[in-house]
Amino acid sequence: MELVTGGELFDRIIERGYYTEKDASQLIRQVLDAVQYLHNMGIVHRDLKPENLLYATPFEDSKIMISDFGLSKIEDGGMMATACGTPGYVAPELLEQKPYGKAVDVWAIGVISYILLCGYPPFYDENDSELFNQILKAEYEFDTPYWDDISESAKDFIRHLLEREPEKRLTCEQALQHPWISGDTALERDIHGSVSEQIQKNFARSQWKRAFNATSFLRHITKMGQSAEVEPEENPGEAAPEEKDKW
Repeated sequence: MELVTGGELFDRIIERGYYTEKDASQLIRQVLDAVQYLHNMGIVHRDLKPENLLYATPFEDSKIMISDFGLSKIEDGGMMATACGTPGYVAPELLEQKPYGKAVDVWAIGVISYILLCGYPPFYDENDSELFNQILKAEYEFDTPYWDDISESAKDFIRHLLEREPEKRLTCEQALQHPWISGDTALERDIHGSVSEQIQKNFARSQWKRAFNATSFLRHITKMGQSAEVEPEENPGEAAPEEKDKW
């Protein structure tokens, strides 16, 4: 096990003093590289979120490390069915109780990308059932004024990751080839003030740090008036109803 000492992603962004869309692009490239490696090994993380992205060292050139594999699963050549994750980052197909695969990680990277460019989440409601409805419809906006200075390339990248249909969603390999990641379309305008202010405002809420397992998911689905039948998995990892057991 490798010791990481550089702190959380959000803390580093706030402390930087200068932060651009290009910086966000480079961060997401590291995440895509890491998740592509996991996917090539047949591993789906299933709980990607900014709090699970840690810097290896305190130095400015430190690489990003992915942490917390408690919900990760080896695909074993098939699809998965157990509902798990953190509410704001789960993909529509998981909420629809459909078999799912690696594309759920790509959706989560889309949510993270959105947050890194504005400081607030694409989907949010204090009520989990309403939040899930937003995700099921893939309803989100690029709000003024927070997105006015963000490139169309960045927005296009996010649209391709937050694609409602998993078969139409980019894979990690395809996402790495998008111009916003591999080209020079990411802008170098400083967005630190707006992004850091929104991060501090929006991510103090504990619910954005809590994971949920199949039991709590089924409770929410029942409240939404939907059928709730989720096939159990073997060794799904140690999923806790509240994130307090993991932090």
